[in-house]
Amino acid sequence: MPIDASNHDQTPLRVETLALGPFESNCYLVRASGSSSGVVIDPGADGDRILAGVADWPNGVSAILLTHAHLDHVGAVADVARATGAPVHLHPADRFLYDAAADQGRMFGMAVEQPPAPDKELSDGQTLRLEGFEFSVRHAPGHSPGGVVFVGPGIAFVGDCVFAGSIGRTDLAGGDTRTLLASIRSQILTLPGSTVLYTGHGPVTTVERETASNPFLIPGGYA
Repeated sequence: MPIDASNHDQTPLRVETLALGPFESNCYLVRASGSSSGVVIDPGADGDRILAGVADWPNGVSAILLTHAHLDHVGAVADVARATGAPVHLHPADRFLYDAAADQGRMFGMAVEQPPAPDKELSDGQTLRLEGFEFSVRHAPGHSPGGVVFVGPGIAFVGDCVFAGSIGRTDLAGGDTRTLLASIRSQILTLPGSTVLYTGHGPVTTVERETASNPFLIPGGYA
């Protein structure tokens, strides 16, 4: 059965998903119910759509959180940071990709404004205390060296580590399949089975579903 993420209101968070740009990467607008501000996760493109989505947040955006620094996840950082003044959070191992965002765009024939320097470094085991909720940070390299997972109450934002029925590609700079699989198993599949996984592309899934049926993760699967 498909998972209706909008019905996971047992968590105190409200999550709006925007599939943006030519790569249809998922950007997430997240805030606690009743809170006056929230966070933007992976503003990959279409900054105007993101800003329209947070326009009614009384105290605006408190942070821009990046699961990793590939073009399709950072392409609108410049727009959102400039309009909101929110600090950008990135794992330092992906800084080389982040600093090449405009170059990444040119490789695909796209004009991308180079984002501002990150304001804060993410690290494994870190706790981000935000208005009305907390995220714990798990370093999950393999798709990129500085990939991270943001874990909240009953949910996790996993970037391009794992998808519904698949895993992230590892043929880009800094990618490694064995490392990615180890990250998924240690940093994602160790979460409770009911944890809803908000992925970088495509629909939400759960730890339980991917553990049981993802062909890259089950015994005797692809990997």
